Amino acid sequence: MKHAVSVSIGSSKRNKSVEVNLLGEIVRIERIGTDGDMEAAALKFQELDGKVDAFGVGGADLEVVADGKSYPLYSVRPMIKYIKQTPVVDGGGLKNTLENKAAEFLDKKIGDYINSKGRKVLVTLGVDRWGLSKSFVDAGYETLFGDMMFGLDIPIAVKTLKQLRLVAALLMPIAGRLPFEWIYPTGEKQEKRTPKFGKYYAWATVIAGDCHYIKRFMPDDLSGKVIVTNTTTPQDVELFKKAGVKYLVTTTPVLEGRSFGTNMMEAALVAISGKNRPLTWDEYSEMLTKLGFEPQLQELN
Repeated sequence: MKHAVSVSIGSSKRNKSVEVNLLGEIVRIERIGTDGDMEAAALKFQELDGKVDAFGVGGADLEVVADGKSYPLYSVRPMIKYIKQTPVVDGGGLKNTLENKAAEFLDKKIGDYINSKGRKVLVTLGVDRWGLSKSFVDAGYETLFGDMMFGLDIPIAVKTLKQLRLVAALLMPIAGRLPFEWIYPTGEKQEKRTPKFGKYYAWATVIAGDCHYIKRFMPDDLSGKVIVTNTTTPQDVELFKKAGVKYLVTTTPVLEGRSFGTNMMEAALVAISGKNRPLTWDEYSEMLTKLGFEPQLQELN
């Protein structure tokens, strides 16, 4: 049996382990949270190095790839300092292959509903999910990117990919050197919600992006909204349902009641590939086609 492990600086309350059949291979996918402790994550990687088939870096990115340009997140690199043998990925490959199908999927499944409400999307952090962002632009959505708001708590909305490229070029070299917890909720902070930027949530028909960012500032009322995200627990689903969300779309498969992060699923693909290295985007795309992976839709209200 193959074994892929995501070690995350996120909350240990979200831990989960399942066994799945992918292209005829049984793979155990396991998520281990360290509650914001980056050194504990590094030590867990060290403990498992060479004993599992692939690692995913959870709750953080090693780099942000915006429009093909890479911006390292230097404060995250110590997480993987002890890894010598096992290949490690952070989900960037799937963000730019699997997630770029999201808008097309929405049109296929609930296009009439979207059109009746207005083709308007709020992407919480567009720089980090370029494939997702570009999919909505290419599908003709009116877009708002919340990078300044959700990443830096500055109440400025970015409206175009051109502006988003500029934000990435100007801010990512600086943001990449900040302590990671300054720009992303870690550990117990992932469980906290402080409603803010409500007019942007209200404006959008679709709210897309990282689940923690969506929840971080979401208002109590999201009646009729469509959420497009990746990692969801049953508790997340219940929160969205209580808020009145109409549809929940997860870009990664739902396994035993929850969806796993792109880093976890990417590690699973690396494990079953047998190549003992991160795959190229073309290799991910080929495997995704063989697997028939596509986003999953849940009607909540």
